Amino acid sequence: MVHALLGTPSQAQEFETKARQALVIDALTDTILLAKAADEPVPPASMAKLMTVELVLSALKDGSLSRQTLFPVSEHAWRTGGAPSGTSTMFAALKSSVSVADLLQGVIVQYANDACIILAEGMTGSEDQFAERMTARARDIGLKASTFANPTGLPAAGNLTTMRDLVTLARHLRSAYPDDVALFRQPEFEWNKIRQRNRNPLLSAEIGVDGYVTGFAEGYGYGIVASMEQGGRRVDLALNGLATDKERVAEAKRVFDWAMTQFSEKRLFAAGEQVAEASVYGGNLATVGLVTAGPVDILLPVKTPPKLSARVVYRWPLAVPVRAGDVAATLRIWNGDHLLREVPLKAATSVEAGTLTSRAADALQELLFFWL
Repeated sequence: MVHALLGTPSQAQEFETKARQALVIDALTDTILLAKAADEPVPPASMAKLMTVELVLSALKDGSLSRQTLFPVSEHAWRTGGAPSGTSTMFAALKSSVSVADLLQGVIVQYANDACIILAEGMTGSEDQFAERMTARARDIGLKASTFANPTGLPAAGNLTTMRDLVTLARHLRSAYPDDVALFRQPEFEWNKIRQRNRNPLLSAEIGVDGYVTGFAEGYGYGIVASMEQGGRRVDLALNGLATDKERVAEAKRVFDWAMTQFSEKRLFAAGEQVAEASVYGGNLATVGLVTAGPVDILLPVKTPPKLSARVVYRWPLAVPVRAGDVAATLRIWNGDHLLREVPLKAATSVEAGTLTSRAADALQELLFFWL
């Protein structure tokens, strides 16, 4: 069932990005500022390392892994991701042992492929088993389309993600591990007498970017997942399909500048405000109010008149029992043809089963509705 609110959709503000795929979200209001092929699957390249980091941080958080644990450097890890590989590496020596803390820094700061493989083998026994865990964990935290074939993002069938999943992952890392994401801001780190600079090209620009990772896949171009905080606002983005490293840096800066300067905030609904009503099947009440859990704010372009519309979507009719506070519907807010955000709506009151007569009447109404 859909309830339309606020008016009729029409053309929204246009902003062109050179990226083939893009998603830009305001962190405070969850407003989607830009979406371009955001659900198109692409190889993640080194951006897959964010998922490797998530698995390590999750294990550290639940106590199944210690930062002091030493993992051995296998020949596979050394050849595939170490000095002989010619890829990004922390130069872990063959048959040595490296602590989880150092390996984690190697992944985050240097995008080190050897560190990823050493962690995968140490935690699960093999890259394949670790990749299976990556995909399963991705589903647990809300990544709907991503699959992983290895912990590095090196070319392999089955390594796929989307810009929506990458932004979701970056936002999850910040909320779930607020102390650990500071590692992404390190300008450099020294390990085994080797000094390595952070490979994120936006950190040195001093524009407020404090993470996360870049990547390149042959045939798919250059990508980046990044977050910027400036003037009390934070914006998260994922871009992909850029032609060169130089274009990636320039386009990320341009998109961040646009996102930070071309929008103003507007409150649509207060916390606890009723937005709509939903029909209830077989209840002692025929409808239940749908309310917001918190204030509903959005960002709108400052130079373009907004053309707002909204729809409340739920499975009609709701079945009893309905509990007050349960999420019962979703509010979708649009500016023109651009989806700004989706907001869960909760039942304002509880609805219990009604009398036999009222349930029979509801059953007849439902039968007639679908028959007609």
